[in-house]
Amino acid sequence: MVIVFALLALAVLVTANWYVWRRLFRDTTRGPGWGRRLGAVLIAGGWVLAVAALVAERTGAPFWLQRVLAWPGFLWLALSIYLLLGVVAGEVVRPLLRRFLERRDARRAGAAQPVRQPAQPVPSVPEPVPAGAGQSESATDSQQAAPAQLAATTSTEHAASTEPSASAESPSAATPAAQASGASPGVAAPSTPAESLLRAPSRRLFVSRVVGGAAAAAALGTVGYGTYGVLRGPKVKRVTVPLAKLPRAAHGYRIAVVSDIHLSPVLGRGFAQTVVDTINSTQPDLIAVVGDLVDGSVKDLGPAAAPLARLRARHGSFFVTGNHEYFSGAEQWVEEVRRLGLRPLENDRTELSYFDLAGVNDIAGESEGQGPDFARALGDRDTARACVLLAHQPVQIHDAVEHGVDLQLSGHTHGGQLWPGNFFAEAANPTVAGLERYGDTQLYVSRGAGAWGPPTRVGAPSDITVIELASKQA
Repeated sequence: MVIVFALLALAVLVTANWYVWRRLFRDTTRGPGWGRRLGAVLIAGGWVLAVAALVAERTGAPFWLQRVLAWPGFLWLALSIYLLLGVVAGEVVRPLLRRFLERRDARRAGAAQPVRQPAQPVPSVPEPVPAGAGQSESATDSQQAAPAQLAATTSTEHAASTEPSASAESPSAATPAAQASGASPGVAAPSTPAESLLRAPSRRLFVSRVVGGAAAAAALGTVGYGTYGVLRGPKVKRVTVPLAKLPRAAHGYRIAVVSDIHLSPVLGRGFAQTVVDTINSTQPDLIAVVGDLVDGSVKDLGPAAAPLARLRARHGSFFVTGNHEYFSGAEQWVEEVRRLGLRPLENDRTELSYFDLAGVNDIAGESEGQGPDFARALGDRDTARACVLLAHQPVQIHDAVEHGVDLQLSGHTHGGQLWPGNFFAEAANPTVAGLERYGDTQLYVSRGAGAWGPPTRVGAPSDITVIELASKQA
């Protein structure tokens, strides 16, 4: 079954890329040549780099090689999505543009029809008059000479018509229309718009070039702007969450929630420092890092994560694992974040002054015998106290409801990251982004601070959320 699914996915991928190549390169060129070959190399090479970047990251290839492959490979993944969407959207524009051009050319051709000139009268030959009917001998001689003169004239006109015209030999003899059209001397100018179209690309080729060029420009612009949005760092989002069990003294308590930083060969130490500076600028009471901190080993990304040691909050910084930690050596990273000053909550709970703060491992840890354990984290707590739970994936909300959690803080979805990825994220998660209520439990899902794979976001801007707890007793 897995093999069948893989073959089906491969067939879809090959077909989609052939379609993109056809619209962007085959349909925009007159025939086989360097343009079509360049397009094939570009598309095939992009996918080779993308696959190589994924394999290098998962297999722990030398870090310098991961960095070389990551930028072009992952950016191609994002670009290929929007090239495909662009050419699909172009199918709607293509017939409309072609119809517009057909009507425009028809109007121009109708306006350029030449005006018919009246035919020149043919000179008549006088009929011979019988001699002796009161005419003089001179008149009779003139009549007899007329046929000979007419023959000579006709012969002279025929010879003139077979000789080159003076207008073709002398620039000064060019017609005003030829001079106005800019035609070179000795070359006749096109007489109708239809003749001009013969020298230009066909209408179909012209439409393909316009639509293909617009699709490529839109894809490049979208990916460029989405990448800039990630690299400049996440913006701060503020959300107020009322909790019924929160004491009045805790009204206004601020929790800075950051998820999915995804430090990697692309997003390194500089990005981590930007995230730390942004969090510290909010002056939170508590910092919650809810998983997917890294995409790589401690050996490769330990220096990139070093700025996390400068996180500052009145009641400390806490961490729970995400699924990507289990791809990157979760045990080593738990120890590393502890060394940096964060407290890992591995199916654990701490009692703060105003509420309980608990954390559970990610579902991906089940493959290593380190999955989530809600009973261990929440089983013996005082249910009269408010409880805030850190859990990476939103789907863990159902267990949180069963254990009487008041607020769950999650990430994982990236808000879809690349539109229309949000539709797929909605199919796999109860909440993609924002605050929702499930019974007596509220769930807040952050879009995350970084990005996985392509360092690009479209329609899902990155964020660091400051949750301000509100006491209903206040």
